[in-house]
Amino acid sequence: MMQSQMPIDSPASPERRPAAAAIAALSIDRVSHCYGPRLALDDVSLDVAPGTFTALLGLNGAGKSTLFSLITRLFGVQRGHIRIFGHDIGRAPGEALRVLGVVFQPRTLDLDLTVTQNLLYHAALHGIGRGHARTRAGEVLAQIHLSDRSGSKVRDLSGGQMRRLEIARALLHRPRLLLLDEPTVGLDVQARDDMLDHVRALVREQGIAVLFATHLFDEIAESDDLVVLHQGRVLARGPLPDVLAQSGARDLHAAFMRLTGTAAEMGGPAP
Repeated sequence: MMQSQMPIDSPASPERRPAAAAIAALSIDRVSHCYGPRLALDDVSLDVAPGTFTALLGLNGAGKSTLFSLITRLFGVQRGHIRIFGHDIGRAPGEALRVLGVVFQPRTLDLDLTVTQNLLYHAALHGIGRGHARTRAGEVLAQIHLSDRSGSKVRDLSGGQMRRLEIARALLHRPRLLLLDEPTVGLDVQARDDMLDHVRALVREQGIAVLFATHLFDEIAESDDLVVLHQGRVLARGPLPDVLAQSGARDLHAAFMRLTGTAAEMGGPAP
């Protein structure tokens, strides 16, 4: 199988995307990043349109977490530019991060605090007053159907409930862009499906833009936009049906193998 040398870049159709003049929720322009001599990201470019669900698909080690670390400013950008709703994260980090919510792969909840205490602590970090924070905590807990667990310690929640709480926490300050880095790792099939349904509902009902990193084919829906990242390079991007058509493959698994030249065993729940 031959490896693609140039990324497939599918133009957005009018019914799927905002007007071309609209500011991207996330714009990554020719970003490269090295760890010493090792090149982790190589001239990566992609856009996430407002109000869309974009799946970032790649094997473990493809560069997904490195890219998320750059977007969130855990690492400084070495080369290229990253903008969130037009705000360059290097020049205007406050404005950029103010409209960003993040759920990282490792869980970062305080297990000894209650559900509500975790939310209030996070709200304080965002400068949200305590009264407003309690109101918002109630609202987001209702959205994720955890109102009845507001006084429970986090350690008493299931894995799926913890992930839903992390999403609620990321939404407290009303971000316009939500990043999720392999958020279904460790969840059972039902909890994984429930979480994906909830995130897609946020896109449909609230117009939030989502960048969802995964290595699992079956987490990607036909309505999603897709970015294939492999060994630090973007090999394809665009609406899923367009990527399949332009790769000449019948399904996502075949398209991924054709693009990357690998026989990846992907598609089921993470072990």
